[in-house]
Amino acid sequence: MTEKIPHPLIAIIPVVVLIGFLGIAITLFGSDSLNGGSQIALLMGMAVCISLSMTVYHLSWHTFEKQIKKTMGEVSITLLILLCVGMLAGTWMISGVVPTLIYYGVQIMSPQFFLVSACLICALVSVLSGSSWTTIATIGVALLGISHALGISEAWTAGAIISGAYFGDKMSPLSDTTILASSATGTDLFTHIRYMVYTTIPSFLITITIFFIAGLCSGENAALQVDEYTTGLAQKFNISLWTLLVPVLTGVLIARRVPSLIVLFASSVMAGIVALILQPHILCEVAGSSTASVSTLTRGVAITCYGSTAVDTGNASLNELISTRGMAGMLNTIWLIICAMCFGAAMVASRMIDSITDVILRWVRSRTSLVASTVGTGIFLNITTGDQFISIVLNADIYKEVYRKEGYESRLLSRTTEDAATVTSVLIPWNTCGMTQSTVLGVSTLTYLPYCFFNLISPFMSVIIAAIGWKIKRIEH
Repeated sequence: MTEKIPHPLIAIIPVVVLIGFLGIAITLFGSDSLNGGSQIALLMGMAVCISLSMTVYHLSWHTFEKQIKKTMGEVSITLLILLCVGMLAGTWMISGVVPTLIYYGVQIMSPQFFLVSACLICALVSVLSGSSWTTIATIGVALLGISHALGISEAWTAGAIISGAYFGDKMSPLSDTTILASSATGTDLFTHIRYMVYTTIPSFLITITIFFIAGLCSGENAALQVDEYTTGLAQKFNISLWTLLVPVLTGVLIARRVPSLIVLFASSVMAGIVALILQPHILCEVAGSSTASVSTLTRGVAITCYGSTAVDTGNASLNELISTRGMAGMLNTIWLIICAMCFGAAMVASRMIDSITDVILRWVRSRTSLVASTVGTGIFLNITTGDQFISIVLNADIYKEVYRKEGYESRLLSRTTEDAATVTSVLIPWNTCGMTQSTVLGVSTLTYLPYCFFNLISPFMSVIIAAIGWKIKRIEH
């Protein structure tokens, strides 16, 4: 095996190939490219990387096989966490935890403060569901309808919805992007979330202040559609504050720094028990039976954990909001992570990542320039690859060694990656996020872009906090 580092022009070829195939996948499949097209693109990039290394630099296949095994071993716990996230999402919904929080959450909305309320509600729902896409496609669409009745600008409303949804997506332990950013950089999930507080909360406070001021002249009769949601939830679920014991106890476990996998599994079990006590009729509906026997309830809990659930409330948008996909819903993300890790392993084994990072290090002169470079690369990858998941993985692969060499903790990289790659994806018209949200809301990307204040502020806040040096530590080698 040669120790020679590939020339940067050679090292960039697999990345260019990856971007090219991702462009084809997005053109052919649009937002469905995550269902296989992006994975094929990653494997093609890996194949080109390995082929070049074996033919030009005479590396053996064993070198790549060894690195792939090592990398997959490192993400094995992450894959288990993703399965538990799917289980948690299902049990929290069917047990009534999320419906109870939505029930009370929508009632805090005041017509005079519609924009800030919309932002806060979407943030709450997104934190609980772990999905900005689901939040925008459900409660976001309903809020946009209310804004039309009130005569509030759809661009402002879409900006408030997206800002809140992406705040929740970043800060939720259920979010696949949050899990991906932490795992790709080798950072503990809850360590990553706690560290994001220092950039995310200031960005969100500025955002809701802007919406608060902008919404003072809002209209006055939003109660009707809110009532449809609360009535639908109350008729279908046993809305009870007792369900909130589950998130409270989960919060206690997180505060005590219990490992992520244990927290997620324990919380799912607690929610399953609550479902058996408070929502047996929902479990019977999930199981497809009208008899609340032990076998039926057991089947209902099992399906909630691993499969898709659909509960009929009589309201189509509400039905979409409370539907879940369980562990099966995580399989595309797991598939993507496996392929992404294989691509990353090939780039590491071939030392092509070293070649690219050496080029970057030549102009990194300070902590601020390093973070600014990471932010710029994340945005650039969102523009060129058209997918936030790929951007997160590539950003982590490119900078992981750079941060280590410069003596910075991995949590700084994971936070900066989220501040750039996760939140800006929805601002790019040809990115899967931008395409999806503009289609779902019926508002073009360039129309809502100026009003997505959280998404616009976050990358700058990341650089500002780096310049200040707040809570940023150097690692002693």
